[in-house]
Amino acid sequence: MFDVDEFLAGPLTARVAAAGPTVRPAWYLWEKQAFWILTGPWARLAGLVRESPSIAVTVDVCDVGTGLVRQVLARGEAEVLPFDVPRGRRLLSRYLGQDERKWDPRFRSYLRDDPEVKGTVWVRMVPKRFVAEDLGYRV
Repeated sequence: MFDVDEFLAGPLTARVAAAGPTVRPAWYLWEKQAFWILTGPWARLAGLVRESPSIAVTVDVCDVGTGLVRQVLARGEAEVLPFDVPRGRRLLSRYLGQDERKWDPRFRSYLRDDPEVKGTVWVRMVPKRFVAEDLGYRV
């Protein structure tokens, strides 16, 4: 077995499946046993969750060169919550680094613009079903 919290703390991309059906890549934050996904009016995710809150999340790696194969599969009911800057900073810094001055301006704007005006929100899902598997092999 592997350390699931350590795995999910890495800057990996999740695939989020929602009603529609639609599957989208997403940056996420794994905190307090929940997936937090930053979204807003530029994407359909918040609207889909409001219509049908059941979603699935997959986070995986597959390196055929080293044999590292790990996956986390999660399902649950999601909710749309107001955006907060501290959590937004934690999410963005894990993908973009700690120095916000080096970030593309559109990412810095999430932390500076009024989320009510911009429409930035969180989709939060606490998994009801959670499977973590190490399917690795030796090359």
